[in-house]
Amino acid sequence: MRRRRPRGGNPACLRATGWIGLAAFSLGGCAEPASPSLPLFGAYFPSWLICTSIGVVGAVAVRGLFVRLGIDDVLPWRLLVYTCLAAAIGFIVALTAYGH
Repeated sequence: MRRRRPRGGNPACLRATGWIGLAAFSLGGCAEPASPSLPLFGAYFPSWLICTSIGVVGAVAVRGLFVRLGIDDVLPWRLLVYTCLAAAIGFIVALTAYGH
């Protein structure tokens, strides 16, 4: 007759996973405490706000290009497409300017 393995996995593996999880959780605060800020017009603006603004302006510019090329009439969900374009442009700017 075959012996069945107890459910729940290997106890040594579970212990190691617990220690790895504890180490990852405790090192979670080892990051820069504040987001990068840029001084503009005498005030400090967070970088995400600037990247979002650049993304929205870029999406408006791409919409102008799409209208001129006739692609805008064919798009099925325009709001979703332009929102995703704005997010993509903002993420690209954030990664190139502040990413590692």
